[in-house]
Amino acid sequence: MESAKSDWLDRASITASFLCLIHCLALPLILSALPALSRILAIPESFHIWVLAFAVPASGIALVSGRARHGASRTLILGAAGLALLAIGALLYGGTGWETPTTVAGSLVLTAAHVINWRLRQRCGCDTASA
Repeated sequence: MESAKSDWLDRASITASFLCLIHCLALPLILSALPALSRILAIPESFHIWVLAFAVPASGIALVSGRARHGASRTLILGAAGLALLAIGALLYGGTGWETPTTVAGSLVLTAAHVINWRLRQRCGCDTASA
């Protein structure tokens, strides 16, 4: 049962990271191309804090439980680096030119950590959840 929860959290975190990339890369282009739309779809800055509040515990649980099963620490290191970049982008660089590149880098690193974690759990046979 714990394995299925880890699998779900890894998949949810990968999906959230992908959605973050879409948000970071596509939404500014769409909003800059359509100024009228930016008035309708204004996303509050607190959105980034809420996403970070989801990412930290979900990623932490998935990566720590994966580490307990497969024993590889690199997923924790990559995950911590990705979360740190997301936090820096949201909390320190919010509203500046550094926010998007920092957040995109964090999202990519965090996604890599979850993909590696998921693959290691599959490879070691310690994950009984079906794909």
